[in-house]
Amino acid sequence: MTEPLIYDIGSPGRIGARLPDCDVPETPIPADLLRAELDLPEVSELQVVRHFTRLSTLNYSIDKGFYPLGSCTMKYNPKLNEDTARLPGFAALHPLTDGEGSQGALALMYQLQNWLAEISGFKAVSLAPAAGAQGEFAGILMIRKYHLDRGDTKRTKILIPNTAHGTNPATVTMAGFTAVELPADEMGDVDLTALRAACDDTVAGMMITVPNTLGLFESKILDVIKAVHDCGGLMYMDGANMNALMGIVKPGELGFDVMHYNLHKTFSTPHGGGGPGSGPVGVGDKLKPFLPGPVVQIVEEADEENETPLYGMVMPEKSIGRLKAFHGNFGMHVRAFTYIRIHGDEGIKSISRHAALNANYIRAKLQDTYHIPYNRYCGHEFVLEGHFEGVENVHALDISKRLMDYGFHPPTNYFPLLVPEALMIEPTETEDKATLDEFIDAMKKIAAEAHENPDLLRSAPHTAPVSRLDEVRAAKQLVLCCRPIPEWAG
Repeated sequence: MTEPLIYDIGSPGRIGARLPDCDVPETPIPADLLRAELDLPEVSELQVVRHFTRLSTLNYSIDKGFYPLGSCTMKYNPKLNEDTARLPGFAALHPLTDGEGSQGALALMYQLQNWLAEISGFKAVSLAPAAGAQGEFAGILMIRKYHLDRGDTKRTKILIPNTAHGTNPATVTMAGFTAVELPADEMGDVDLTALRAACDDTVAGMMITVPNTLGLFESKILDVIKAVHDCGGLMYMDGANMNALMGIVKPGELGFDVMHYNLHKTFSTPHGGGGPGSGPVGVGDKLKPFLPGPVVQIVEEADEENETPLYGMVMPEKSIGRLKAFHGNFGMHVRAFTYIRIHGDEGIKSISRHAALNANYIRAKLQDTYHIPYNRYCGHEFVLEGHFEGVENVHALDISKRLMDYGFHPPTNYFPLLVPEALMIEPTETEDKATLDEFIDAMKKIAAEAHENPDLLRSAPHTAPVSRLDEVRAAKQLVLCCRPIPEWAG
């Protein structure tokens, strides 16, 4: 039975909430604030609850099914993290509480800073950035200030491989630098010849994603770092793919100067919807004085009188400054702290190992069905081409739409740009073999359908609440109510 729209079940006199009699003088609502054209339905509380519960079941989420979005790391968010973040001492702590009343929160942040530094091999960490993009921006601003602090004003360029994370060029431009794109070689690594030719005394640094957006660990990364350092530049690592390295490789020990972490990708805090994110930055000795602040430090050591140290917020000596009014997204810090604390050293290593194992399992099972242009051992994700030789007008988007009919969220489409009809697949470590096998089977069935009945793909999805949308138009002409969908959107 199809439930009628809430606008169709309204009836005059139905009330969803009963308020007590007013005990203060009533004031009429100004006429210009009344909007009769809204035509809101009069409904009961039960009708409202059922309506919004039904709408919520139409959403796809990691709690409902497999979410193989490459680059996004849509792993399961343990409910224990949510319980911890809701503890009254954390959830009810006012942002303006003074240091004395915030010691528990500050102790957690101090420990998280240290754990993130240990995991990545950096000397210091700031939790201030409120998103991965803001962490990127902070990292490049630190590189900029480092050079200016030394009086080196001619460094105006940042090198970016074409296998880097998609936000990197925007970050570089926002920081006032010029982005210089570098090609990949036949193995999917940075072309060392092109890199060395671009390295001169105008290079401020390089932004590189490791593993890169092809899912490949840069096999010549030490040579890349040396080339940039030799010309006086600094190395920035985009930490979006740290889920493949955690507990296995420490970027700081490789020679990177700065990296941002996506807590929502690697450390299981909620992901998507524009936030709340968290993008802490880790740095080596050169950039430690420039960290965004404040950072948490011990301002008074424990002694016989005080069993625990006293924590305080301290601004680094040459800080690039604050990034927001308050300090990061504290609830995300609690969740990440819980995740690391529960898994411990061996668990952290196991996460990355299983993420890589799952990705390589799918890659190996699909390599005879789909073309994988850089078909070598990958990290936690890989990229295949979403089209077939001899089949016209079947594209990556058609494969993704058809996957919805099999109950799977589509992978990332058309990224990275250097792979035609790219489908970027990341299973994460939280999926079991049975789920991976179901996904592999669906992908193989779709490949067979593409040859036997391509119209089935081109007209997909067939089982979703709405059929294929004009996605560009839908994004520009949003339908923000639950009245019948316009003809153009159906």
